Amino acid sequence: MRTYGGATPEERQAKRRAALCAAALDLLADGGWEKVTVRGVCAAARLNDRYFYESFRDPEALLLAVREEVTTEAFATVHRAIAGTEPDPDVRIRAVVEAIISFFTDDPRRGHLLVQSQATDELRRARQVTLRVMARLVAEQGVVMLGDQAPPERDRELAALTLVHGTLEVFAMWLRGELTVTRAHLTDFLVAMVRTTGDLR
Repeated sequence: MRTYGGATPEERQAKRRAALCAAALDLLADGGWEKVTVRGVCAAARLNDRYFYESFRDPEALLLAVREEVTTEAFATVHRAIAGTEPDPDVRIRAVVEAIISFFTDDPRRGHLLVQSQATDELRRARQVTLRVMARLVAEQGVVMLGDQAPPERDRELAALTLVHGTLEVFAMWLRGELTVTRAHLTDFLVAMVRTTGDLR
């Protein structure tokens, strides 16, 4: 296999793709999804426009790819928080809430992506799929942590969907600066809300 600068063609393409994704995340955070254009992203990534189309059909496809990468990282963060705690509701719920808040605030670009996750029809559809997956995880963890004390099966999905949708919207409002509460207070409130759902039985 031919290499250039010690890298194969596939490795060079992967590097260009990663650069385009990083540039898109920067532009999204700086000026919103409207800033994510072929020309703007390529200029930020210092790549010729032709390299855009070797990985993406259009800017929306790029945004979906960036969203998928961040979502995958977010789920990995949640799973690490779960794996690192005993199934005690107070401990595990707090660990997950703190991990998620840290994930989206340690790199503010991720928070901007979350806030603008409904900017297009395709992004909205992808968001709904993610919320369903997260709700299933929440429902499963409810059974793991609460056992026979978990909400009845008919209510688990409803409770999980309510929690996930409500928590995401409140968190997005906080990221936008629309809620004047401290991070510590937001964390305590969300933990209490999730914990209270266990009483649906």
